[in-house]
Amino acid sequence: MFGIGELTILLLVIVAVLAVKRLPELTRSAGKAARILKAEKRALKDEDGDPSRPSPRVIRGETAERPGGDV
Repeated sequence: MFGIGELTILLLVIVAVLAVKRLPELTRSAGKAARILKAEKRALKDEDGDPSRPSPRVIRGETAERPGGDV
């Protein structure tokens, strides 16, 4: 009948055909996970207080009222 090699190839083809429907969803999820991990890594690095990077300078602004109206 069929040998192990033929059954393995047949099984891989069946899995590939069935997985095509979910492939875009899986890649989208993987992309989101990668972005989240990258953001978390950056946040941890910023918390450590890297001395080579200077801290941002805060500049206070003034607010002005619009002439002739509240908003």
